[in-house]
Amino acid sequence: MKITADYHVHSNFSGDSQASMDEMIQKAISLGLTHICFTDHMDYDYPKQYLGSARSFEFNVDKYFKHIEKMQEKYKEIKVLAGIELGVRPYLADKLNNLVEGYPFDFVIASSHLVEDFDPYFPDYWEYYNNDPNLGIMKYFDSIIENIQVFHNFDTYGHLDYIIRYVPNKSFTYDPKLYWEQIERLLLTLVELNKGIEVNTAGLKYGLPFAHPKVEILKKFIELGGSYITIGSDGHKPEHLAFDFNKEADILKNMGIQQYAIFEKRKPFFVQID
Repeated sequence: MKITADYHVHSNFSGDSQASMDEMIQKAISLGLTHICFTDHMDYDYPKQYLGSARSFEFNVDKYFKHIEKMQEKYKEIKVLAGIELGVRPYLADKLNNLVEGYPFDFVIASSHLVEDFDPYFPDYWEYYNNDPNLGIMKYFDSIIENIQVFHNFDTYGHLDYIIRYVPNKSFTYDPKLYWEQIERLLLTLVELNKGIEVNTAGLKYGLPFAHPKVEILKKFIELGGSYITIGSDGHKPEHLAFDFNKEADILKNMGIQQYAIFEKRKPFFVQID
């Protein structure tokens, strides 16, 4: 395994996963991972129109930390870290900051999952933008800019262009250059804030020819002075863990990226890509 730390992992503390932490950790050990960081979803005020499936993207944080501690005591052959994936919206900035400051998280991912009370996973998001893929994608990048202008208490921004997975028009060709003004602006803001971006291999899992974000975006982040990347599978099942990590390691090394960041107690440490 060329990348030995998975820093975007979900368990049944997330509303869209049924996997126990035990299952995920055992799989991680079998893959030879040295670190696994659970980053379960916390999306406050998830829109009511999507809750018919009884999914909730909030969890009991006290219970979560007790369970993390239990896993840390049980598994000594792998480092088990406590993280969180925050669904960021500008008006939630204070609430999210209070959450992060109130608990000893090792690692915090900020992500954009919602735009104007719509989730791009569902068709009504695209219908709201007249099924115009370019407009829907542009609005998504705009939302990231709005989020990072007001909320700064995170370590990396997750899956910057994951919205591409859900474009309803399957013949659509994604070209980041069409949204370059927004993309460059958000990358510059992240660089100024000394934040990282995530390389999320779920894009490969979903059948895309790239991880998130697309290589052009990742290259631009580095050119602008981005200080670090983090790497995660966005795994919701054991079989998702470390998905295509070896393939992504080769892509990164070919770009000249030789290391990635892992976190403990919100402090970065750098690991070489073998």
